[in-house]
Amino acid sequence: MPELPEVETTRRGVAPHVVDRQIVRVDVRERRLRWPVPEALAELPGQRFCSVGRRSKYLKFHCTAGTLLVHLGMSGSLRLVAADAAPGKHAHVDIVFDNAIALRYIDPRRFGSMHWLPAGSGEHPLLAGLGPEPLDEALDPDHLHRASRRRRLAVKQFIMDSRVIAGVGNIYACEALFLAGIHPGRPSRTISAKRYRRLTEAVRDVLGQAVAAGGTTLRDFLGGDGRPGYFSQQLHVYGRGGEPCTKCSGSLRELRLGQRSTVFCPSCQT
Repeated sequence: MPELPEVETTRRGVAPHVVDRQIVRVDVRERRLRWPVPEALAELPGQRFCSVGRRSKYLKFHCTAGTLLVHLGMSGSLRLVAADAAPGKHAHVDIVFDNAIALRYIDPRRFGSMHWLPAGSGEHPLLAGLGPEPLDEALDPDHLHRASRRRRLAVKQFIMDSRVIAGVGNIYACEALFLAGIHPGRPSRTISAKRYRRLTEAVRDVLGQAVAAGGTTLRDFLGGDGRPGYFSQQLHVYGRGGEPCTKCSGSLRELRLGQRSTVFCPSCQT
């Protein structure tokens, strides 16, 4: 599943090619995504995207008429292709620009979504209630400690709650907890403010490194340019159950938390 670094990598990859280009048409081949592709996308021809932003795992394409929100779901991707390139089986939407380039939405599982937010209509309900962005330097280092005081949830599940902090997925939660030396199953309310400050920095570091590396190649993630990310070569724990720890050489263990695989080092994480 594309996580925050993969979404940010996509944003950076496609933005230079779509901003300030006039949209000439929108081809919708399949409306049945997680939610139906809105008919309101018919408003896009004649518009120009003035910027491409991101909130959590949502891409935000801004134009005068409104904002197009795109979520990549489990297997979705946005690719830049020639406008006349033959669509494959899972190429559901093309946004075609005046330079004969199309922004193509591809999603084999169709768990992704597109949403239209007309100008002046406020925040989209899907974005309401999201926690602070983990890559935002304005994030208060004591935020996690304050938010955890009445939570019994395991700390890994706690930091993956988008209402607590936006966009920390399974891969990067495992990696950040390893870097911070915190056992992923510890009750979130039992962790000190000092250790949460360390965890906050670890979350920033691991996500920042993943963005710089172009995301993580797991299964079928590719960036907007069609090239894979390379952060998977730097993973310390995720997907490495039973292998030696990169710090102490002890054996990494695997458990299930919230129905997700979780790998940790029992010696380095307490």
